Order: sequence, then C-alpha cells, then structure tokens
Amino acid sequence: MMLEVDTIHAAYGRIPVLNGVSLTVDDHEAVGILGHNGMGKTTLLRALIGQLPVTSGRIAFKDRDITREPPHKRARAGIGYVPQGRAIFPGLTVRDNLRMGFNENKIYSEESALEEVLARFPRLEPLLERAGGTLSGGEQQILALARCLCGRPKMLLLDEPTEGIQPSIVDEILEILIGLHKFDGLAIIVVEQNLDFIARLSQRTLLIQKGAITGELAPGALGEAKLLGDFIGVEA
Repeated sequence: MMLEVDTIHAAYGRIPVLNGVSLTVDDHEAVGILGHNGMGKTTLLRALIGQLPVTSGRIAFKDRDITREPPHKRARAGIGYVPQGRAIFPGLTVRDNLRMGFNENKIYSEESALEEVLARFPRLEPLLERAGGTLSGGEQQILALARCLCGRPKMLLLDEPTEGIQPSIVDEILEILIGLHKFDGLAIIVVEQNLDFIARLSQRTLLIQKGAITGELAPGALGEAKLLGDFIGVEA
C-alpha cells in the first residue's frame, strides 16, 4: 500500500474542515476526489503534503508514519504536490522554476532531472529563459506539473489541474498523466470537477462531503447524472 490515511481531522483555527477522513491508495493506483466547494478537498491535499497539520488521526506513506513530518520531508519521501492555481514563481525563469522542484540526492543530478522533464514536456524547452509569469495559464499548469516531476515523486497530488485551462492543453496534460500512471507506475490523487478528466485518469473516485469520505464510484458511474446529483450536486 502506498498511502494509508486513518481518521484524520484538521481545522483552520477553530473551524473544523476534515472530520475523520480515512482512505487508502495502493501502489501505482490513481484515485479521484470529488465533491462540491467547501467540502474539504483542497484541505485534504494540504494535510497530506503537510501544509496543514492534522489535529488527530494518522497518515502513513509506504508504511512510514509521516503524520507530524513537515512538507519538505514528505516531498523527499516521494510525495509531489501541484496546488490549485499552479503557484509557480512568476519572476523566475521557466528553467529556474523547474530547478526549484529538484530534490538533491546522490541517485540523479539536477541536469538529468531537467532533461527528463523536458523530454516529457517539449513545449517548455523554447520557453526556458522566459519568466514564468509571462506564460499562458495552460503553460503555467504544465510548468507546475513539470516542476513537481523534477523531484521524481512516487505519488502525485493534483488540485484542480484543469481549472481555467483551454481544452487542447487539458487533453495534453491528461495524456501525460495517463502515461505517468500506466507506464511509469506513478500513484495519483486528483481533485477535479471535470468529470471526463477524472473518469479517464482514475481507477476509482471517492466522494467527500462535509470533510468526510461518504462513498466511492467506479469510473463508469461518473456519467450517472442522478447519482452524482444526489451525492454532490454535480450534473454530468
């Protein structure tokens, strides 16, 4: 098992958001998280990467308890995070944004990491000396994903990767992620409202309501409008 989350709670100040979330992700599995706004989707990812401390419960990654570990140690353990809104460094060049994702180690060099991601994201190569803030929204999303992959994660956390992105780039990102999952064995947790995207990428989708996982759907069930409406108020 890659990830085990056992009854975690988290809050912003005195306002509880996660209310006993439990889930598991197997090695090389892709799992979607679906729910309407304010139900705790982003908070869950922030708790998994360590940006928001949990008040109780346990998080284990590859049988290692990471509940109290800071984000940089979770990243070094193999968890990558692409936040909602991309969060690139607008004043840095594309090259330097990519370099920020590199986790220094003895196994591979920064140069080899850059070569790998540029081979996977060739549209970034002619943009290497441009400031990140001058890129289009779609290019920034690709940059954010490529930056994350520079750290060679074993699990990828994605928060609304299609938000505000033109359809052609959404398709490009989806094909890259499918390849990473199927051929590179990357485990993925994706929070997404684009039902086609989440159905094509994920092997199963968890429903979150009021800070708790309330159900699970197979990809084929994401087209059942009544079922989705009953759970989260989303129509297919």
